[in-house]
Amino acid sequence: MDIDARGPRFGAAVTTVVLAVVLITGSAWLLAWQTLAFALGAAGGVARSPYGWLFRTVVRPRIGPPTEFEAPEPPRFAQTVGLLFAGVGLVGLTLGPDWLGLAATGAALAAAFLNAAFGYCLGCELYLLVRRVAVRPE
Repeated sequence: MDIDARGPRFGAAVTTVVLAVVLITGSAWLLAWQTLAFALGAAGGVARSPYGWLFRTVVRPRIGPPTEFEAPEPPRFAQTVGLLFAGVGLVGLTLGPDWLGLAATGAALAAAFLNAAFGYCLGCELYLLVRRVAVRPE
């Protein structure tokens, strides 16, 4: 079942703010929250993530029904990629080195910003690339 295309972009906007605050404050706790949000989105799909719930219950009723839909698999894969970067960032911020935590968090922030501001999902594009390479016609 396809999902409202505005949902993942809203989640990316919230993620952008959260990761920017992490970089400004160095808060490992806030990055742990974002890592959990990515994990829930990767495990259950973006609609089951905290930001998906927020979009579904608070935002979507105020902006009306969707007009554009997308397959759930690419955004779910993007959540997995985000989880990987946030996990590395969390390790760097808690165990060191700090530069690793900041670099991984910055990379996740850049990807989230691209999606939020321009609708360009790097993780989704990576998903499509992996599918093209993995599924070769005979």
